[in-house]
Amino acid sequence: MELQKLAEEKVAFLIIFILLVVSVGLLIEVVPLFGSKSVTEPAPGLKPYNALELAGRDLYIREGCYNCHSQMIRPFRAETERYGHYSVGGESVYDHPFQWGSKRTGPDLARVGGRYSDTWHELHMDDPRSVVPESIMPAFPWLKRNKVDVEKTVRHMKTLKVVGVPYTDEDFAAAKELMTNEDGTPKTELDAMIAYLQSLGHALADATNQAN
Repeated sequence: MELQKLAEEKVAFLIIFILLVVSVGLLIEVVPLFGSKSVTEPAPGLKPYNALELAGRDLYIREGCYNCHSQMIRPFRAETERYGHYSVGGESVYDHPFQWGSKRTGPDLARVGGRYSDTWHELHMDDPRSVVPESIMPAFPWLKRNKVDVEKTVRHMKTLKVVGVPYTDEDFAAAKELMTNEDGTPKTELDAMIAYLQSLGHALADATNQAN
């Protein structure tokens, strides 16, 4: 009762008590994961995003898509039956920052890659209700007008290499070809966004297929 009274009457004590509880929780739940290979090493088949996919991921973050879409399928039947295999830490080791989270207004996108065609995504970005009548998602028509920035993406790739993403000189050299059309003009931000979405969730499926 004395502890409860202190917590209710003394703000400083309440803050200290909260910090203590959070610290204990971190020690028990988070710190042991630092040495777990399942969350510190890439999942079998996982590859870094290529230049166009990485540009799309930057756009995904810029446009705030993470505010409504998580990329974390929880290990519950209702989740796995709808979205597929639950998410594992090794799928996100190349993501800085990762897109896990509990806030979900729209569907989870952890395994959206290959589920819909490029044309479907194009229509969905331009006018969501043309393919999902009940959708509350806003339209992003400017994506098909704006062009990707090749040099900016290459700089980002080089920065990610510093923190452990295994990009090579060949990846940097291939960036311009991946991000330009046959006529030499830069691809659109919509092309990049679609490339990113289509890249999501293949690592575990690819590893399973190889094992079989």
